[in-house]
Amino acid sequence: MSAKIPVRRVGRLMQVLLAGGFAATAGVVLAHHGDAGRFEETTVTLTGTVVALQLINPHSSIILDIADESGSPVRWQAEFGSPAQLARNFGWNRNTLKAGDQITITGRPLKSGQPYINLSERARILRTETCEEIYHSSSLPEEPPSGPACN
Repeated sequence: MSAKIPVRRVGRLMQVLLAGGFAATAGVVLAHHGDAGRFEETTVTLTGTVVALQLINPHSSIILDIADESGSPVRWQAEFGSPAQLARNFGWNRNTLKAGDQITITGRPLKSGQPYINLSERARILRTETCEEIYHSSSLPEEPPSGPACN
C-alpha cells in the first residue's frame, strides 16, 4: 500500500526545492560577470602576432605576442565573445586567425597591469596589414582605426 501525500504538501515541497535551486545558482550567475572595476575605463590599441585562437565557451580568447618598450615580446590574452556569437555576427571559425597573423586590437586592459585585455565593449580587431575590421563590440572604441594600411 502506498502512502498518499497531500497535494498541498507536494506543492510546498516543490516551491522550497525551486527556491533553493535558484538561490544556489544565483551566485554562479552573478559571479560570471563580476568584472566591474577590473578593467580600465579607457581603451588602448596594441599590435601583435597571433600565437593561438581559442574558440571556447563562454568566452573565446586570442593569445598574442606584443612587443614591450624594449622590443621584447610579452604574451597577452584578449578575451571576447562566444564561438557562436563570433560565427553568427562575423563569420568566424577556427581558421579566421592563424599563428603568425598580425593583428591590431583595441580594448580595455586590466587595471592591475597584467597582459590581459577585454574586447567585450569599446573594442575592435583589425588585420594589421590590410586594416580589415574582423571584429567589433556593440559599442565601438572612441578612436577610429589607425595605422599605415588604414589611411
